[in-house]
Amino acid sequence: MKKFPRVSIIILNWNGWKDTIECLESLYQITYPNYDVIVVDNGSEDDSVQKIKEYCESRMEVNSKFFEYNPKNKPIKVFEISEDKARKGKFNRPLYEKFDVDRRLILIENKENYGFAKGNNVGIKFALSVLNPDYVLLLNNDTVVDKNFLNELVKVAESDKSIGIIGPKVYYYDFDGKSNVVHSRGGKVLPKLGLAPPIGNSEVDTNYAVCPPYDVDYVEGSCLLAKSKIIKNIGLLNETLFSYWEEVDFCLKAIESKHRVVCTTSSKIWHKVSSSIGKTHPIKLYYMARNKHIIIKNHYNVLNLSILIIYSSIDALISVIVYWIKYNCKRCVISLLMGHIEGIMNNIHTLKNQRTPILSSILK
Repeated sequence: MKKFPRVSIIILNWNGWKDTIECLESLYQITYPNYDVIVVDNGSEDDSVQKIKEYCESRMEVNSKFFEYNPKNKPIKVFEISEDKARKGKFNRPLYEKFDVDRRLILIENKENYGFAKGNNVGIKFALSVLNPDYVLLLNNDTVVDKNFLNELVKVAESDKSIGIIGPKVYYYDFDGKSNVVHSRGGKVLPKLGLAPPIGNSEVDTNYAVCPPYDVDYVEGSCLLAKSKIIKNIGLLNETLFSYWEEVDFCLKAIESKHRVVCTTSSKIWHKVSSSIGKTHPIKLYYMARNKHIIIKNHYNVLNLSILIIYSSIDALISVIVYWIKYNCKRCVISLLMGHIEGIMNNIHTLKNQRTPILSSILK
């Protein structure tokens, strides 16, 4: 067993350089000694790439309530590569390895916005083929990490061979001025309702309590550590989802492959929830509504799927009323309806193809 297994950290950026450089500065202050930082720019339309390079060149300081800016590890060497070269594995690794872990950064520039799943997959494929890490960590660009977060994640992961995926306790970055309010301690899936509620949401954690690691259905995609051999076994993120529910799908695949998914509260990060696209953005509402149907269809039985269709029809009506009255957002209503309808119709088609006696009588 390696004392400090290699971890490749992948951060997806899309028009969010201010969040990204705060995330990077917190990462470069962690105590873990063996890691890579790979920023995948997902076809940003602002000046994200230039701003990230300015940060690395020490031309831009980062202010945060969670840490003090460290000028001593600057400049950070940026290894800038195109999406095509990343996919082909063209990279000067000998030169890269000459730099300390906190003084190097790999910047992959995707041609367009591929969404969360495909965008991250570019980075995952690159890491596995070029850097050969023991672990891959997916980290949202709108997070700030505790200096010991990675030590704790790896320590727990290494303690049990059955653990395939692990996540930390995730706090809200700012909850009415507080930084000790829990957003997630992993999550559970309620297949009949098409819901995946986070555990511990809105708990006030005055003592930053720690409990033994425990099994969950999924850990948040904002910070997900996976053993490389698990990724090679179950595959990459599901690109048909584009955005939202990808981590749920990924974790359920791991569980189905007899690997444990756990959360450890000894590791902690802070997350600016929904900062990249907003809580009521039509695109988010569409994929959130549609993708839950894909997840339940792929991972649960016919009974769950049947009940979900009924529940989602009711939920769609309620959601439309809420977004019409509360937000007066016609685009939100249309997006919600499109997502629900597409998901429901696809699942009805799936049920018809099952051709069981009970279903045949119901669907006549």
